[in-house]
Amino acid sequence: MKIKSMAFALCASMLALSSSVYASRPADFGNKYQLEEMVVLSRHNIRSPLSGNGSALGNVTPHKWFNWTSGPSELSLRGGQLETMMGQYFCKRLVADGLMTENYIPAEGEMRFYANSMQRTIATAQYFSSGMLPVANVTIEHKFAPSKMDPVFNPQLTFISNEFMYQAMKEIGSMGGDAGLQGIGKNMSAQYRTIEKALDLKDSPIAKSDGLTKFKDNDLQIILEQNKEPAMKGSLKLANSASDAFILQYYEEKDPVKAGFGHKLTQKEWELIASIKDIYGDVLFTAPSVAVNVAHPLLKVMSEELALDTRKFTFLCGHDSNIASVLAALEVEEYSLPNSIEKKTPIGSKLVLEKFKGKDGKEYVGLSIVYQNTAQLRDRTALTLETPPECFPIKLKGLKANSDGLYLLEDVQSRFKKAIDAYDDLPKDQEVKKAA
Repeated sequence: MKIKSMAFALCASMLALSSSVYASRPADFGNKYQLEEMVVLSRHNIRSPLSGNGSALGNVTPHKWFNWTSGPSELSLRGGQLETMMGQYFCKRLVADGLMTENYIPAEGEMRFYANSMQRTIATAQYFSSGMLPVANVTIEHKFAPSKMDPVFNPQLTFISNEFMYQAMKEIGSMGGDAGLQGIGKNMSAQYRTIEKALDLKDSPIAKSDGLTKFKDNDLQIILEQNKEPAMKGSLKLANSASDAFILQYYEEKDPVKAGFGHKLTQKEWELIASIKDIYGDVLFTAPSVAVNVAHPLLKVMSEELALDTRKFTFLCGHDSNIASVLAALEVEEYSLPNSIEKKTPIGSKLVLEKFKGKDGKEYVGLSIVYQNTAQLRDRTALTLETPPECFPIKLKGLKANSDGLYLLEDVQSRFKKAIDAYDDLPKDQEVKKAA
């Protein structure tokens, strides 16, 4: 697996794919399938950066970041508005597909809203539920008082062994091609030069104090510790923090030039800045051995929810690392999302699994990523059946979909089982506390 330039080609067969969240579908789709259940794994919506202006983030630019409407890492006012809109859209689609009625009040156990115990995820689930079920007074399930990570959503390594470390590092190193681990940074010249220019890094406090005027391409270190998230040291980590803040600032700030600290950044330049965060996430969470390790608890929950005959709808709210690791563990085909500067797991995006009952008596599953495109996020566009969010079909490697783009439920559950069982097959020769 190599980090490479992200390309996208949406073929006609993808356009024909239909599910309850699509704006259009084949004329005969409703005659062939009935939606039975939907399982959604959501990333939280727009938040403030994870650290404030006085942190390292404030030292990488001479400019002042956007005046965030929430505390560090918490859901912003815009994020709450956008998530409510997304919930309203899902309501319209689910009503149109007969899974529920207007102003629906679900019976006990019919619907589940479960969030990681962080303010931004609990709040996202609350806003979504208010949009989707405005009179139901939904209670958001979360295990701890905010803000503490729930083990189900915490993308932590639940064990470390010498052999696992070797295997994981080999997989991560392959992302850099022949140059190995340091090849990752060497392939990011365009990204680094673009964000350096946007930050005016050469004039920043860190340039004056530490002489850092350029991000290095050969200082990447990976840190794997038991019961902790995969982590890193080096330029990519710092550049990721700046990328994250820039993306959020671009969504929040109406004036795109002001969002770029006075630079008239092109769409391509915004995509290059955002791709730093995508690469950071891929490096830490999508290596096969790492993915099945960190996603293990969430994979079990999703598989169990999909198997419940009494459940109509499940909303699981976590983070981009959750979606990235789950998709990697399920072995999805490479993809790049259109109409978004974030090409993998945009803010507020949702991995949607829809279970259908076919007229042939078989059960099927459709997979897609539903997300507000960049213009919809910046303009706070109302989402309706006529102006829907983006919906991109996800394909599973080695599985054949039918002519309507759906997989047999038993095949999808077998893929979940394979990913869950892979955890038990990971090398556990000798547990160690730290590997780097």
